[in-house]
Amino acid sequence: MDKGFKRFLLLWSGELVSSVGGGLTSFGLGVYVFRETGSAASMALITLLAFLPTLLLSVPAGVLADRYDRRILMMTGDGCSAIGILYILICMLNGGADIFQIGIGVTISSVFSALLEPAYRATVSDILDEESYSKASGLVSLAGSARYLLSPVIAGVLLAVADISLLLIIDICTFFLTVICTGVVKKGIVSAPSKKEDSFFDLLKEGWQAVTKNRGVFALIMVSSAITCFMGAFQILAEPLILAFSDSTTLGVAETLCACGMLVSSVFLGVRGIKKGFVKVLSISLALAGVAMIIFGLKENIYILCVAGFMFFAMLPFANNSLDYLVRTNIPDELQGRAWGLIGFLSQIGYVVAYALSGVLADCAGKGLDIGVGRGAAVIIMISGVMLGIIGLSIMGIRSIRSLEHRTGDIEVDANS
Repeated sequence: MDKGFKRFLLLWSGELVSSVGGGLTSFGLGVYVFRETGSAASMALITLLAFLPTLLLSVPAGVLADRYDRRILMMTGDGCSAIGILYILICMLNGGADIFQIGIGVTISSVFSALLEPAYRATVSDILDEESYSKASGLVSLAGSARYLLSPVIAGVLLAVADISLLLIIDICTFFLTVICTGVVKKGIVSAPSKKEDSFFDLLKEGWQAVTKNRGVFALIMVSSAITCFMGAFQILAEPLILAFSDSTTLGVAETLCACGMLVSSVFLGVRGIKKGFVKVLSISLALAGVAMIIFGLKENIYILCVAGFMFFAMLPFANNSLDYLVRTNIPDELQGRAWGLIGFLSQIGYVVAYALSGVLADCAGKGLDIGVGRGAAVIIMISGVMLGIIGLSIMGIRSIRSLEHRTGDIEVDANS
């Protein structure tokens, strides 16, 4: 194993721990808010507030990742994001936090977390060669899956014997370990000369050109925005669907069993990777994820939900791996920080739409059809699954996206694309 991959594994280990801690807080706050309000829309609002600042700041964060030391940005983002969680904890210890206070806390945490993602992705390119990208992407997906695989069952057990304050304390502690791992990795990397002579907007313009001049990359990003909308609806509504007929412990176990699908796929990709046919893998995995969403909403049966959820999560690493490779190999290394910031912003706009509307639609469907919020959430999930399947199958018909497998590092306009 070369030094570059060893550094990646250390960096990845820190993010894995951070992911588990963040998952504990996310699960705990979701259960807390639903118990207090009984509304899917309230849960969605907190998720939106935790997500929107990171999205809006992803573009300037990407520029900063190309202008300053990426490891310093990661350490700052990880360390300072604990402030928001600490604020919620203080409110909880003083008698409980209301929706407004929780919203403030998750927003503060999200603002600082915005510094992390572009710098983290660009750092992966800094320390690895192209042959290791696919395996690294599989491991990154595995770390991301920890918040669904490990966190729910841990949180469910802890909530049975303690309150949410314990989950918040554990999350805060994980930030310190992540910062230490990043600091160790930083010592082994010589930072590239910064481009401080270029203005912020000049750097932003270069990133925009890197993304838009390659028609295949831009088309893939636009498709990704639609994909995240329907996936976001599933992610935000699965919890109220289960909590409507079960308890938090069952929810935690169910989420963990579902996330095992992501574990299996991520381990496979971490060992083997994907060698070819990235567009085909992307298309099929998204179509199957859509089918899983439809099955998930059919019936209030925890066994059916777990099987369908397992299938859904098993498809995500294949889709993410393919998307990551197709974009990463078609953008020059020196532009990746600002490019990933823009890509994250554009591709994840769909999440904003999902978080803003899915909870409201589920509540309205539940009341309008007189079936309750749980079944209302199921209806929205099934409709989203149909749309996701259609989009997934249509990807193979987009010529500019198919051409990405045969071009690397080319940001010039291809007249034939």
